[in-house]
Amino acid sequence: MMVFVDTSAFLAVLDADDTNHRTAARIWEKLLKDQAALVCSSYVLVETFALVQRRLGMKAVRVLDEDILPLVKVEWIGEDIHQQAVSAVLVANRRNLSLVDCASFAVMRRLGIREVFTFDKHFLEQGFETLPPRDHV
Repeated sequence: MMVFVDTSAFLAVLDADDTNHRTAARIWEKLLKDQAALVCSSYVLVETFALVQRRLGMKAVRVLDEDILPLVKVEWIGEDIHQQAVSAVLVANRRNLSLVDCASFAVMRRLGIREVFTFDKHFLEQGFETLPPRDHV
């Protein structure tokens, strides 16, 4: 089973004060136990590093880099996915749909990934299955 990991999931796993932390920790442990193939994009990494550094500090950045990311395969965004994402943002014409999300959708489609560990409703709107399930996102 391949599962895409979104910024919102990384943040919830790392931040004990996050309202989704307990759910995220439970899902993370289950994914590791089940030996799921975890995937994220380089854009998700940039977004996650920036948010973790600002909100949680450098100790959390080190935990992310040293303990979490070695368990995740990173798909590096090239020009083709970037252009697909830019086009998707422009076509959607929505202020709150990010380039990072649109790049994530494109990567997931390219790799045939249907499940995403996220607390972001935009993945549901795109037809992906979320962990946690729909009623929690």
